[in-house]
Amino acid sequence: MRDVGVYNVARAMPRMSWHPRNLYNLWQCSFSPKKKLDFKTSNDTLFQQRWKAKAAVRAYHGDYIPEKIFKRWYIPDNLPNIRPKKVVKGDDKESLEEFAGRKQREDEYETDEAVYDMAPVGSLMFAEVERRIDTIVFRSCFAHSIYEARRLVVHGYVMLNGKKHQNANTRLKPGDMITVDHKAIRFFKPPRDDCIDNVNATEPDAEKLTPFHLPLYASPWLFIPSYIEPNFATCSAIYVRHPTARPGYSEIPTPYDADGEVVRLAWEWYTKRGPRIRSKTRLARMPEDRAYVPELREQAESRRIQQQVLARRAAAAGFGIIRTPPPKS
Repeated sequence: MRDVGVYNVARAMPRMSWHPRNLYNLWQCSFSPKKKLDFKTSNDTLFQQRWKAKAAVRAYHGDYIPEKIFKRWYIPDNLPNIRPKKVVKGDDKESLEEFAGRKQREDEYETDEAVYDMAPVGSLMFAEVERRIDTIVFRSCFAHSIYEARRLVVHGYVMLNGKKHQNANTRLKPGDMITVDHKAIRFFKPPRDDCIDNVNATEPDAEKLTPFHLPLYASPWLFIPSYIEPNFATCSAIYVRHPTARPGYSEIPTPYDADGEVVRLAWEWYTKRGPRIRSKTRLARMPEDRAYVPELREQAESRRIQQQVLARRAAAAGFGIIRTPPPKS
């Protein structure tokens, strides 16, 4: 843990933790008029608003990741388009799309969009952080904080697809399975203090059951996102797919409105200052990404360069400048 004051009530910045102080900080940033981030009546400049929004979302989403690494590897180039692809009338794929149920999902999406407005895609800027193996351990409720989950991975208590894995920076791909050693999970150990809730205390055969001790005030955090499929009998979880969003709902847990002012201002901050130059030398130093395919990356990079060239030619043509390709050597 880089900062010993992560639960400071004066700063009131929520973290990925079940600590009671963190719950109080979550209440402060949500309802307290002194700590709540409200930019509608603020006298701050646009730069100050973006800075405060960036600091708030970074405190929860990967505060242990250095800012330079976060901007280079964990911020996407753009927000994804999650709208279902429309089927052209008379196309051969129309009957196949209806058989697969995609036509029904398209109709449901349009209905939800009419009721809830646009999907909150702003929170998807943290999708890369949610793919980290330590984040998956925390989201699966195998650890009471992201710092504890990171410790479990680094100390070798977590297996990835049946093999011990100690790199907490690894980003998973859909289908990967993690398994946590049950001897390292604190919920199964005898409590060290009285601030523990014994779940089996009211059971008639409590002595025959597996000891299970939860921290106090843990119930607000006991939820699992839909892109993770856990199995508590084997202390394992499967990363099913990448997180997404739909009108009125975002799968990525965040203490702020998924498409509110805080997330939007934070995205504006990173789009203006986040580095986008990723050469082959820097790609070699990229944190392990199991879903990364170099061929697809090269294709996307060539398309991006081609689009830039076409945009420059169109802009030059608007000013009456004729741009010719350089002569071949």
